[in-house]
Amino acid sequence: MGPRLQHRRPADPDADEQGGRQVRPALHGTQGLNTTATSANATSSRPLRAWRTLRTALHLVQGVLTIALVFPFCRKDTQLTLRQRWSQRLLGILGIRLQVEGPPVAPGCLLVANHISWVDIFVINALAPSAFVSKAEVRDWPVAGWLAARSDTVFLRRGSRGHAKIVNAEIAALLDAGRNVAVFPEGTTTDGSHVLHFHAALLQPAIAAGHAVQPLALSYHLFDGTPTSAPAYVGDISLGACFSATIGERTIIARVQAAAAIDTTVMTDRRTVARETHDHIARAIRSEKLRPHSGEFSLASTLADEETTQACKPSPP
Repeated sequence: MGPRLQHRRPADPDADEQGGRQVRPALHGTQGLNTTATSANATSSRPLRAWRTLRTALHLVQGVLTIALVFPFCRKDTQLTLRQRWSQRLLGILGIRLQVEGPPVAPGCLLVANHISWVDIFVINALAPSAFVSKAEVRDWPVAGWLAARSDTVFLRRGSRGHAKIVNAEIAALLDAGRNVAVFPEGTTTDGSHVLHFHAALLQPAIAAGHAVQPLALSYHLFDGTPTSAPAYVGDISLGACFSATIGERTIIARVQAAAAIDTTVMTDRRTVARETHDHIARAIRSEKLRPHSGEFSLASTLADEETTQACKPSPP
């Protein structure tokens, strides 16, 4: 119930730029990330992998049927609630726990996040159901393109400035209606250990319409709090291998660190806003490396049955 966004290539080449068995080969910048299957959190249990794969497939079918048969008869707010619940359940099926820190997500703002995995989309939707900006090619993908088109995805045709104006108008209309729109301004994925430069042009629709921009720092951790690259969809890894690495962990903690929304009626230069959001997220990612790993997550939150859906509310600022 969400698009697979840009992988390996920038979303908009015309946009502004700022200046043990190993699961996969070690990537640059992965120092401190747990990339092996020998951790206490990892499992080689084939029955568990098979069970999670089956449940994921059934959940996807349920999502397709919901969009096809239920969405046409629902109000928009009901559709958003269904999408949020579906994403929360998917995370549970995958063995992923959502932990949110910082101020609440503001309605009608542009959410700006670093990009690590296909899982990012469902993490954000589980927190605050949002429309996403995706490359236009996704619309033609079997099943995924159909789902994306019916989930308020805004499709961006790379290299077309005329189409960019249309896309900006679509994003502004969603924000004006009080909806959240999410973008990954790096334009590609990383292993989660660092943040690439942001394409400032992706923030322009919110700035032009006077809507707030809110940074979200995403990171993934094992049971003991150790950062993990298991969900990272980066380099030459295939989607199947990434999915297998993700469900091969008993529990993965998806942590979202939200920062205060930036008032674009005060900060009106898109490069400045891009730099500010980038710095917020980069600081949050760096701070993860300084956190103690032992006992980081409570037993109540990490040992709960994976079918249990927890309320996903940010902690008070």
